[in-house]
Amino acid sequence: MSYIILAFITQIIIYNYLALLLALIEHPAAKLIILGSQMQEEEMGDGTNFVIIFAGALLSNADNLLRMGLTPSEIVNGYKLALAKALEILPTLSCFEVKDVRNTEHVAKGMKTAIMSKQYGNEEFLTNLITKACVSILPDGSSSFNVDNIRITKILGSGLLNSEIVQGMVFKRNVEGDITKATKAKIAVYTCPVDIATTETKGTVLIKSADELMKFSRGEESQLEDQIKAIADTGATVVVAGSKFGDMALHYLNKYNLMGVRLNSKFDLRRLCKAVNATALPRLTPPAASELGYADSVAVDELGDTGIVLFKLDGSESRIATVVLRGSTENYMDDIERAVDDGVNVFKGITKDGRFVPGAGATEIELAHQISKYADTLAGLEQYAVHSFATSLEVFVKTLAENTGVRSNEVISKLYAAHNEGKKTHGFDINGENSSILDAAEAGILDLYLTKMWAFKYATSAANTILQVDQIIMAKRAGGPKPPQGGGADPDDD
Repeated sequence: MSYIILAFITQIIIYNYLALLLALIEHPAAKLIILGSQMQEEEMGDGTNFVIIFAGALLSNADNLLRMGLTPSEIVNGYKLALAKALEILPTLSCFEVKDVRNTEHVAKGMKTAIMSKQYGNEEFLTNLITKACVSILPDGSSSFNVDNIRITKILGSGLLNSEIVQGMVFKRNVEGDITKATKAKIAVYTCPVDIATTETKGTVLIKSADELMKFSRGEESQLEDQIKAIADTGATVVVAGSKFGDMALHYLNKYNLMGVRLNSKFDLRRLCKAVNATALPRLTPPAASELGYADSVAVDELGDTGIVLFKLDGSESRIATVVLRGSTENYMDDIERAVDDGVNVFKGITKDGRFVPGAGATEIELAHQISKYADTLAGLEQYAVHSFATSLEVFVKTLAENTGVRSNEVISKLYAAHNEGKKTHGFDINGENSSILDAAEAGILDLYLTKMWAFKYATSAANTILQVDQIIMAKRAGGPKPPQGGGADPDDD
């Protein structure tokens, strides 16, 4: 099954690097295309390189049209007509639909292609893992889904097949204090330190004897003890803080059998509150019953050489699921994480629209075939731009063929011949011989309809924006001449 659309689904540009690219690339035209790719990432989480490849092909073909004598406005109008036609045809190419987002078998079938393009050979295990995690946190009677509700924790050691899902949160750290386990835990969450309170203003205390010193420190200790005892009296068994635990506070936590967990990240603190349904308190005050969170168990565990704290919840009540990834190296787990992110984003798309179109270049060739026919019906000069739009769609099959070491012209001619016979779902088989083709729908090579739709919109919009600029776009820094080297003034300037 290595014929999966490896070239253009594989994310050449990942969202984490888009901001870096924007900073490094100075050419305004290139920045516009990168911005289009970034918008695609924010909208769908996948298909970013689709936008870049297609926008580049549109601009390359527009260059030929400009040399023929067409004006930029005519090309832009033609591209807009072709895009409207493509978006009209695209829904008719749907070959599979997930109607029930809780049907794990159908969801896995739609998600498998995106996973396989990243992790060939591990797609079955990863697809089932991601599908189970996503479906488990969907609220009853609702199909709304937030990708942030699927967390990923990478723990070095063992193999990928030992990865698992935890309903709740997993943190790579140890607890504060001696208590390491709590069942049916009520959780108090604080954003402040769990320590002796400091005064808001500076003050000076005059102590004349050892007696007064002991009374002063005893007063602070008794105040801290009262605070922690009041927390324990509410029924809380776990205290989570976003800052440090003082030594004296740890003593009283152990005394009242409270488990202490410190989270340095405010984002982790916020996600934990969402997972256990708790309210983060800004001061060390006893929480109300409605402010306490709940977890079936909070315990310390060890995976490999890494100590972890697990907040586990019953699947029916869990709002957040954590995918615990195992692997032999950090780079390998980073690749797995990217595959999981793609799978989660595909599931998000399925919750919005469960339709899928055939992959392996089948959708693009069918669109090119129909848009070329549509161009012949137009009377104005825009027909040349519409033909160029159709030609640009061939770039994906060309990329697949070139990456496989096959002559792209032979592949494209075979695909056009098949599509002329009405075989709309036939695409390129990179696993075959002699430029062979296959039925992508039967082979299970599927692309999400929404991903394609938004990619076409953003790529065409980026290309049209560049064409509509009525001046030469060039990368040139603003400002006057550079100062002389060495910082000294140039005597010729006087």
